[in-house]
Amino acid sequence: MPHDPYKALYLHLPFCVRRCGYCDFATEAVPADDARIDAYVEDLALQVRRKAKEGELAAVETVYIGGGTPSHVGMPRLSMLLYTLSLSMRLEPDVECAMEANPESLTGNMVRDIWALGVNRLSIGVQSLDDAVLRTLGRAHSADDARRAVAAARERFDNVSVDLMCGIPGQSAESFEATVREAVALGASHVSVYPLTIEPHTPFHRAVMRGQMPEPDDDVEAAHMEIAARVLAEAGFSRYEVASYALPGQECRHNIAYWTGAPYLGLGRSAATMTQNDKRRMRVQDGRVTDDLDARQMAAEDLMLGMRMTRGVSEAQVERAAALLPEAPAALARLEAQGLVAHEGGRFRPTERGWLCGNELYGALFDLAP
Repeated sequence: MPHDPYKALYLHLPFCVRRCGYCDFATEAVPADDARIDAYVEDLALQVRRKAKEGELAAVETVYIGGGTPSHVGMPRLSMLLYTLSLSMRLEPDVECAMEANPESLTGNMVRDIWALGVNRLSIGVQSLDDAVLRTLGRAHSADDARRAVAAARERFDNVSVDLMCGIPGQSAESFEATVREAVALGASHVSVYPLTIEPHTPFHRAVMRGQMPEPDDDVEAAHMEIAARVLAEAGFSRYEVASYALPGQECRHNIAYWTGAPYLGLGRSAATMTQNDKRRMRVQDGRVTDDLDARQMAAEDLMLGMRMTRGVSEAQVERAAALLPEAPAALARLEAQGLVAHEGGRFRPTERGWLCGNELYGALFDLAP
């Protein structure tokens, strides 16, 4: 279908040194010297070139190389991919080019090389700076590995993000707070905090089913999220999205593209693409259509996604949505009465309670267009 230009590009590298017990992503544990990685990266580079020739990369403003563990594939393959990218699109400093890395495979040399090839944002999967918690998670790195990785990243990158996890069995509030404080002290400019969720068909799920691991406690997770909010606010970070905090100007623009309805192109195994025009929005994954929304459903989804952001949605956006969804203003008034949404400064914003009761908030908005 004729579609709006893609604004964001996601490249998926589905390889890790080993799979963590909680992971349900489309990844596999493959040795770094395995020929399957070569074949995959070569094919991914070909896909990038093909999309460039079709004119699909001309308007891309953010690139995200995720996984898996992109740093696990090693520098020669990353060089080829990044070089192909630089030939295929405008990879200037104003284009955000982010890459994920894990501490066990990120080296000082890799940091220097990917920076020279156009990466300008690094996201490091730290999860915790407590070795006992890392062992529970089955991570392949130690707390010292994580400290070294962040220090190496800071030598070149102004924008270094760390991912942290909370609500982990055996993780005390003190341990989690110490990790958040140290992430700030190490120089992270962006922190994403995720509560542990037990996904079906994972080793953690099997352990919970067998009674070998307690289920995550919602109250503990909420308390940990409050610790993160307090410590990061004291350090000058602002929460701009339900799980993400940043110093001024260091927000992840690629993430924001997802929450603001920008069309995105995903290349690689299990990567999702969102294509839209003013009448229709489609998401496709591995050749299968996973979403096919009409204009009314798009308007409802945009209100819902907007509530993942601190800034919420503007009165003007609600007005536009109301042309298609006459119930929208009344639904937002109900959510305000329930304490899930605040209406101030010309915007409807999620409250802390709204985020904690996210399913209720998001469901009420998405259900405006069944």
